[in-house]
Amino acid sequence: MRTKVQRSHLIPVNPQNATSNDWVILLEAGTIIGPSPERLRVARSTLERKIVKKYNLKLQAEHFLVLEGHDPRIHAVFFCPQLYKYDSEKKLVPLQGDEIGRLIAHAVEGGITERRPWYDPSEELPDRPIIDVQMNTEFDTLVVDMPGVERARTSSPA
Repeated sequence: MRTKVQRSHLIPVNPQNATSNDWVILLEAGTIIGPSPERLRVARSTLERKIVKKYNLKLQAEHFLVLEGHDPRIHAVFFCPQLYKYDSEKKLVPLQGDEIGRLIAHAVEGGITERRPWYDPSEELPDRPIIDVQMNTEFDTLVVDMPGVERARTSSPA
């Protein structure tokens, strides 16, 4: 038996992202009301994914990520490989999805499209995504300072 998926829950993805083991990070903007230092929040982070393959009129395969509750007016989806950080003993430990999501949110926070937090039911989808920022996606190595975390400095013995 086939289940019907709402069209708004289907997010077009690159075939490489469809088969990767990357984290799926769903960021939410425009829903935090009042004074808050953060304009984005991590709505979901997961390694699990459901991919649907559909064929267009030219019979070319198109891949879609199924994310229930996805609303293109307030959500943006990012794919990120497993990231690591050094612990107090200088050993690499993997970051969890929420930590990765906060790093991505911090990196794209300047590109949030300002919108009012409500919309009419008959209102069409906006022509620009909620997060509209150019990101450098070609990295060989990337070192990120965690926001709000003071780095421990060790001095070498003389």
